[in-house]
Amino acid sequence: MPTIAVLGKGRVGGNLAAALTRAGHEVRVADRTQGAAADATRTAQIVINATPGAGSLDRLTALREELRGKILVDVSNATLDGPDGLPADLLYPGSSLAEQLQEALPETRVVKTLNTMLFPVMTAPATLTRSPDAFLSGEDPQAKQAVRELLVSLGWRTEWITDLGGIRTARATEAAILFVPHVIRAGGFAPFAISIAR
Repeated sequence: MPTIAVLGKGRVGGNLAAALTRAGHEVRVADRTQGAAADATRTAQIVINATPGAGSLDRLTALREELRGKILVDVSNATLDGPDGLPADLLYPGSSLAEQLQEALPETRVVKTLNTMLFPVMTAPATLTRSPDAFLSGEDPQAKQAVRELLVSLGWRTEWITDLGGIRTARATEAAILFVPHVIRAGGFAPFAISIAR
């Protein structure tokens, strides 16, 4: 199994790191400090960006050399928050954080996924009452296959994972974050995922 670095020790990063460790992966977790992130990234084959999306581009471009040739799994959403602290608008309208990262890091294989759900669903998709969807966006087929295998190790069934195409498709899934505050206000902070009914 590939060594995985998780950048970010908040709810998202901590949840992913714990679940990946339980699944048998070798996981290194780094906080926001540049030295810790560089150390973890340097020795990993797959790096997961679970840092707050508004600052992710600056943090990750500072790791350009460490990320060269790596798979970068971006699970963050870059938003401008409203007065209540919930997402109110997109930081990169007409684009996406994943596209910005891929442009800034051309020698890194960026794959966007797991950003259309509340964080508990990322590692426990079968706990929902209906089958959720996880979407993949990225330019490199081999990188997307590696991320697909990572998701399967977290409990995602292959039929729940949809490859949307190139990195430009990430702007669609990132825009879905604008549903989240309204769903939370309407039904409380209960785990949910945005899914496609077929």
